[in-house]
Amino acid sequence: GWAGEGPGAGGKNRQVCHAAARLEMGSLWEEFNRLGTEMIVTKAGRWELGWPGGLQRWGGTPLPPPSLCRRMFPTFQVKLSGLDPLADYVLLMDFIPLDDKRYRWGWGNGGRGPDLGELSPSLPCRYAFHSSSWLAAGRAEPAAPGRVHFHPDSPAKGAQWMRQIVSFDKLKLTNNLLDDNGHIILNSMHRYQPRFHVVFVDPRRDSERFAHQNFKSFSFPETQFMAVTAYQNHRITQLKIASNPFAKGFRDGDPEP
Repeated sequence: GWAGEGPGAGGKNRQVCHAAARLEMGSLWEEFNRLGTEMIVTKAGRWELGWPGGLQRWGGTPLPPPSLCRRMFPTFQVKLSGLDPLADYVLLMDFIPLDDKRYRWGWGNGGRGPDLGELSPSLPCRYAFHSSSWLAAGRAEPAAPGRVHFHPDSPAKGAQWMRQIVSFDKLKLTNNLLDDNGHIILNSMHRYQPRFHVVFVDPRRDSERFAHQNFKSFSFPETQFMAVTAYQNHRITQLKIASNPFAKGFRDGDPEP
């Protein structure tokens, strides 16, 4: 459905107060979310379908080189409504930590996904062992440098943004703290929430005075994910193969896990 209210929607400029965003491929995001979505981060920037442990084949079928599959998957895409057709807008995304914990993947609870078990009194900020799920393993590492990703078509008229689906298929993730390519920097084994922002380009000379009124933000809980350097949950790997269009070459071979 449509997300009509983002954080701090009250007191907004009329050019953004009615803005609404609908997440595309919502059912696919929800399917990943039920398993506990994982996104690969690498030193060179995100390479989707970067196979765990240097895996080269899946069920006897060769896997495509990770360098052929650069896009974040599922791709973050939204359909917008409620913008002023004649006003200019900038669209951008950022990623915020979901909590102050670092995680690890354990085994033993039947692969239920992101069940974190129960707090262990003998291990501060750690959780009792429940395997085959994500477990809190300690306090989060210092936050990576905050960055935003601007949609490359920004700025553009509201009419253009509303005419078609807005896709952030150029967005890349990395865990390289020294990255100078403008990629989003995240810590691996930490959980994140993507955020989407619509910013009205205010033509007034003193527009900075109204900056807090000129944007609206949207968060979709089903897009939360764990940043990893290699997939931990084999079900995530299977779902990526089954649903990513770049995986068609070895899906057609009907490989068995």
